[in-house]
Amino acid sequence: MQLHFSKYHGTGNDFILIDNRADDFPKSMSLIQHFCDRNFGVGSDGLVLIENHPTLDYRMVFFNPDGSESLCGNGSRCGFVFAQSLGMVNKKASFETTDGIHKAEQYDSNVRISLFDVENIKQAGEAFFLNTGSPHYVRIVSDLTETIVIEVGREIRYSEAYSSQNGTNVNFAQLLQDRVLVRTYERGVEDETLSCGTGVTAVALVAGQLGYDSPVEIETLGGNLRVEFTRTVTGFQDIWLTGPVKFVFEGTIDI
Repeated sequence: MQLHFSKYHGTGNDFILIDNRADDFPKSMSLIQHFCDRNFGVGSDGLVLIENHPTLDYRMVFFNPDGSESLCGNGSRCGFVFAQSLGMVNKKASFETTDGIHKAEQYDSNVRISLFDVENIKQAGEAFFLNTGSPHYVRIVSDLTETIVIEVGREIRYSEAYSSQNGTNVNFAQLLQDRVLVRTYERGVEDETLSCGTGVTAVALVAGQLGYDSPVEIETLGGNLRVEFTRTVTGFQDIWLTGPVKFVFEGTIDI
């Protein structure tokens, strides 16, 4: 059997996208792992299925390269553009994914998605922990170029402190006057990625707690993103993640 797929990326965070409106994709963990493998498959930071939904514009199912499911910010933005290419949506959409219902919009040449309110940011020295749909550890550093992202990130990701929740994503952030530099070790990918949507959102909210105004401009290895929010007495609401989405290629693969 041959399966048609498309490849998109959001600031270097790359994804395989599949039209699953016929509900015929075999949701096998080993198959997903094979697809995402950069040596033996298509290669990506995750796999996205776009499916029909009874009341919303579509359902988006996201799989990490290890086969686990989670919310993915950049994957959701790419999923919206893919749904546009399928003729399912126009400039705006409401969709359901792992953690619930989100909105997506075409915004000039960018795509933005809404995220849930965040009220609980834990702090321990220069480190913070919060959940932006996926769990994120954020460490403020003075020089991002000197940070050993993969080794230190992996150590924190698998530390005993986060073992009860299957680990955590790990972000390192350098605060500049006009923007924030971010590098991320992603759980499920088990490596550094060029960008992480929920990760930069977590970093932006930490920056907001430290006095940055909305929107916060974020610079990743793969490009620039923007996070908007409204600060409240207890946390943050009206959170939007904005950035570019690019089509890379399409093809078929034997399964």
